[in-house]
Formats: sequence, structure tokens, C-alpha cells
Amino acid sequence: MKTYRYHPLLVGLHWLLAFLILFSLAMGAFSLKEIANSSPDKVFYLRGHMIAGVLILVLTLLRFAVRFAAARPPSATTGKRFLDMIAVSTHYGLYLLVVLMAGTGVALALQAGLPDIVFGGSGAPLPESFSIFGPRLAHGVLAKLLMALAALHILAALYHQFGKRDRLLSRMWFGRR
Repeated sequence: MKTYRYHPLLVGLHWLLAFLILFSLAMGAFSLKEIANSSPDKVFYLRGHMIAGVLILVLTLLRFAVRFAAARPPSATTGKRFLDMIAVSTHYGLYLLVVLMAGTGVALALQAGLPDIVFGGSGAPLPESFSIFGPRLAHGVLAKLLMALAALHILAALYHQFGKRDRLLSRMWFGRR
């Protein structure tokens, strides 16, 4: 079946994930980074960050499954093979980085005992620093890569919409398929 727009479930998941991912990246880069681990506020922000991270992982896996099951429009093209290959790589890279971010986040949380501290009400203090845990470095590097790929994805969408004027953004919005 030929279609012009993506399935409404994919559209909804795309925009929900975009919001959650940008929210979580901003929370990690600004709020969590700036609050000392000795501050009682840190647990509140960690709780939100961890809940959002798990939700992002679950919704990303669902979106990936629906993406292959649902009919979708033909791939957008720039007219240049190299740029089109970058687009495909960027999309799969976003999926991969989100899953790796979740994996390193879970590993960090488990190594640091965060589930008991953040959700269990154990009253135990947070570790003095998260940098002593191996997954913390990977989580930070992956966050920067995810920010870069997300920026590339957004810039490419804007290029299509306003440079090529091919109405690409309407494909990832609600309406008749």
C-alpha cells in the first residue's frame, strides 16, 4: 500500500520520544551535572531522569518494531546518494545510541546502587561521585554523540522542509495517509 505519511502510532512515538530524549539530555547536561551529589534535590532529579530513560528505551523499541510492521512512505531523497546514505545511517545511529544510552544508564544505576537510593527510600547517601563508575564515562560520551546526531537529524529535516521545499515534515505529522 502506497502512503504519503507515516503511521499515526509512529508519528506519535516520534514526537513523544523527541521530547523525552531532549528533556533527558537537557536534564543530564544541566540539572544533574550542576547539583552536588550531597544535595537532597539530586535524588529528585535522578528519579525523573531514570524514569524518563526507561520510558525512552521501551518506547524506542516499540517504535522500532512498529516501523518495520507498518506501511511507510518512500524514503525521502536529497538527490545525492552520499547524503541519502548519511540519512539512513543517522536514523539507525539514533536508535543505536538511545539503546546504548539506556544500557549504560542502567549499568551505572546498578553499580552505584541507585535503584535502592532513588526508589527504595533506603536513606543511603548517593556516591560522592559517579565518575568512579565505568559506565558513567560511556554514558557521557554517548550523550554527546546523541546530541550531535539529533542536531544533524533536525538540521536535515529543516533543510528538506525549507531548502528543498519538499514538505518532508508533513510526512511525520498526523493526517490522511
